[in-house]
Amino acid sequence: MSLTGIGVLLIGIAFLILSMYLARVLKNTASILEGVGRTVDHLPNQLDDVLHETGKMIQNSNDTLADVNEKLGTLTPLFQIVGDVGESTRKLASSANDFAGSIKKKTQSVDEDTRNKRLGGLYGTSALVYYAIRNGKERKKGSLKRPSSLYVSGEQHVFDIDRMKEEAKEAAREGKYVSSDK
Repeated sequence: MSLTGIGVLLIGIAFLILSMYLARVLKNTASILEGVGRTVDHLPNQLDDVLHETGKMIQNSNDTLADVNEKLGTLTPLFQIVGDVGESTRKLASSANDFAGSIKKKTQSVDEDTRNKRLGGLYGTSALVYYAIRNGKERKKGSLKRPSSLYVSGEQHVFDIDRMKEEAKEAAREGKYVSSDK
């Protein structure tokens, strides 16, 4: 065997090894393509299932939306009633606030002398009622002692009433009975 023969033999062995390697690669590629083919065959069935489920989901969404719209339509009059009640309450509160403001202005505009006169008259009236009630109770008990003269008793009551009026005026000047809302 000559050198050329050995070279051709080595090339033949290399070609055999190369062809065995390529056969193996082609076999693996064929199995991959076969798997892809099976997947592609199953794909239409899977897409049909997915599209069917998507259609059901869209139908359920539409039903839910219709139900929500119906219930919202039922609640709309209730919201209108609540809004009307709120508006009425606001108007009533505003009217009450205006009324209270006007009363406050009127009471603030009354001068101090008028206030003192009213307060003195109130104390005088309360003193008269107190003495009348006390005398009524004493009459019921029978322990009422008649004064020696009606004039003396009247003078005593006038003195007591004048004293109470003076105390009321003094208290009003000191500001004990005047509100300090200013």
